[in-house]
Amino acid sequence: MRNALLSAVFDQMADIMEILGKDRFRINSYRKVARTIGELPVDAGLLLEEGKLAELPGIGKSSLAKIREFLEGGRIGAHEALLEQIPTSLLELLQIPGMGPKGVKAVYEGLQVTSVADLQEAVSDGSVAGLPGFGQKKAAALLKGIEFLQASTGRIRLDQALEAAEMVIAHLRDRPDIDRIEPAGSLRRRAETIGDVDILVATRTEGSQGSIVESFTSAPFIERVLAAGETKGSAIIQTETTPVQVDVRVVETDSFGAALQYFTGSKQHNVRLREIAVKGKFKLNEYGLFRGDERIAGEAEEEIYEKLGLDFVAPPLREDRGEVEAARDHQLPALVQIDDIKGDLHMHTFGSDGRCDIEEMAKAARALGYEYICITDHSESSIVANGQTPKRLAKQIKLIRRINAKLEDITVLAGAEVDILADGSLDFDDELLADLDHVVASVHSGLTSPREKVTMRTLKAMDNPYVTCIGHPTGRLLGQREAMDLDMETVIEQAIQTQTALEVNANPYRLDLKDTHSKMAIERGVTLAIGTDAHSAAGLNLMPFGVATAARGWATAANILNARPLATVETFLKAKRPR
Repeated sequence: MRNALLSAVFDQMADIMEILGKDRFRINSYRKVARTIGELPVDAGLLLEEGKLAELPGIGKSSLAKIREFLEGGRIGAHEALLEQIPTSLLELLQIPGMGPKGVKAVYEGLQVTSVADLQEAVSDGSVAGLPGFGQKKAAALLKGIEFLQASTGRIRLDQALEAAEMVIAHLRDRPDIDRIEPAGSLRRRAETIGDVDILVATRTEGSQGSIVESFTSAPFIERVLAAGETKGSAIIQTETTPVQVDVRVVETDSFGAALQYFTGSKQHNVRLREIAVKGKFKLNEYGLFRGDERIAGEAEEEIYEKLGLDFVAPPLREDRGEVEAARDHQLPALVQIDDIKGDLHMHTFGSDGRCDIEEMAKAARALGYEYICITDHSESSIVANGQTPKRLAKQIKLIRRINAKLEDITVLAGAEVDILADGSLDFDDELLADLDHVVASVHSGLTSPREKVTMRTLKAMDNPYVTCIGHPTGRLLGQREAMDLDMETVIEQAIQTQTALEVNANPYRLDLKDTHSKMAIERGVTLAIGTDAHSAAGLNLMPFGVATAARGWATAANILNARPLATVETFLKAKRPR
């Protein structure tokens, strides 16, 4: 938690200095410190105590003093001094997609805009379009960004919701009067964003419900109690990155399965089940499945589906997208599971903007039981990500081959994440790409271009005989940046024709392809590749988020490239190459 907070403070100092037009060198220095601290796999305080913090890249004497000040007192004087120089509400503008510190500086100095509401008014009356460097197109994009921000407010990422749930479950699970405790709601369904976190508790101990609720609402991580009754408590808790509303419900063990089904949802899925229940002359609610006054199912969730004549529907599928009919006809897929994953084909090292070397990534992957990984550092155009020149990549390929020769029980493939340029061409020429085992082609710039242009770029990249996968195809960042306006039907068709995989990026900021696009692709026969896009060894642990997203798209292990043995993966990677 302290790493994330400290990283955010340095980033905010850089933002404020950029808005104020301060020294560019110091701004870049703070950005580097923020990134270094944010990606640490251990608490910064431990490294400080061991004297190792100063050894990290970008952390000089001045930054080290500020870090020490924060770790010892929870504040940085320089940060507070910077905050006094601008209206605090000005920082809200940075949450608008497409609005960076330079843009904030322009509207602040030129139009005295200090809040999102001010900016919305200035866009509407045409003032923003008149600023140097803006114009009608930029103004329209900002208005769209404001609408996007307003629509996304109040929802959190899947990883943030899971962190909140784990905090609460860890606090309660050892009570002897608790039989079962499970997350419910959209978190259990592994939706891409979550509103409130629902947690369901079962007990057989009479009179203990209120005590369990009190145990939750009095936990040390509670920021504010919203409600506390005999069977339900609601509170705001503070996770590492964000406040989260958590609702804890306590039910009798005899009705836990029915309650878990009911509170997992989705609403549309539950409506379909109730319709089936009514036709069968049953009554279904959170207390159980009843025939008249007799409860015929309730303790186990599976019983509910069985009594309704359905196969058990896994939570990720419960969105009323055909799963009820498939359960009735015994046609539900065997969803891909984390244990099916045999490797990771998208990760970064010191070669570009990663935090570990190749061997560290390989050893971490081997500890996860993987058979193979692929190193895919950024290409030259990704300057901000320290993208590799052709010469550096050529050296890295040789290094990977040497490392592979001495590693046991895991194979390291040579790859690259290559930028798709504005005209659809790639950052490296075909002669260099031919030396790679796997090429992930990704769009990293011009994401707001018209539908025809972004689609053309993606289609042209797939035409390249060495491109084996399109990385994070829509380029979205949940809650921060909208997806490209891709013609997904055409992209999927091109993926089929060119034998190119589409990535399900497992980073919780992305989850891209999203579930519905994954389902579209699978139904047409496209191969998906679930990649963590890891920038550190710890980042490899993001794989379950990608697996869950693919599962929500009805993916089986057979649909996933990196759920296949190495020999089969290599056959796929070579399939479209010139012979």
